[in-house]
Amino acid sequence: MEDLSEIALFQDLPADASRRYAAACTWREFNENELVIDIEDETTDVRFVLSGHVRIISRMATGKEVILGEMGAGSYFGEFAAIDNAPRSANVTTLVRSRLCTMPSATFLQILGEHPGVAIKVMRQFSFLVRQLNLRLAEHSFLSAKHRLYNELIRLSRPRSGHENQRIISPPPTQREIAERIGSRREVVSRELNALKREGLIEVARGGIVIAGVGELQRRVSEGWEG
Repeated sequence: MEDLSEIALFQDLPADASRRYAAACTWREFNENELVIDIEDETTDVRFVLSGHVRIISRMATGKEVILGEMGAGSYFGEFAAIDNAPRSANVTTLVRSRLCTMPSATFLQILGEHPGVAIKVMRQFSFLVRQLNLRLAEHSFLSAKHRLYNELIRLSRPRSGHENQRIISPPPTQREIAERIGSRREVVSRELNALKREGLIEVARGGIVIAGVGELQRRVSEGWEG
């Protein structure tokens, strides 16, 4: 029988409680690019990513989409609807084959009521999300599209092994994905990426986008906040 021990949020639950709550849950494999939750969906269950990766997208009334983020193993989503019983506010789609645990909202709320330690972890996650959303709102309010692009490239990158002072984004996102992340158009992203390549600040290598001018991008972002 499945239990909740492999879900980080519930790792401190007593074994008997973990098994009891798990009895109300379902476990399912999702294929790559499969829709998990659609915006305005009226379901209220909470989903836990056991393996794989999912993408969270907000769709505007105009049809424009904004990538809110991505989640890997150990993450969870759907808790907003479980708590306020409102329709889903975003679309969730798998990026790769993924295994998810689905927990009914009643079970989720029961755990929060009976185990304060879990409730505190959820509140801390809420605080993190609010801070991230505030940061994104500030970026959209005060930074131009090109400065948001510089910031996103830095945010998506990680140190490049064997190359001091370089960072890499791998696998490389498409120009459309970057545009959806920063709330801009693909044409704008294409133009700015080409300009960065001409300046030698980035290069497209096999399997990734290499950022050679991290310090310069950071300097430009700082100027964007000031100007």
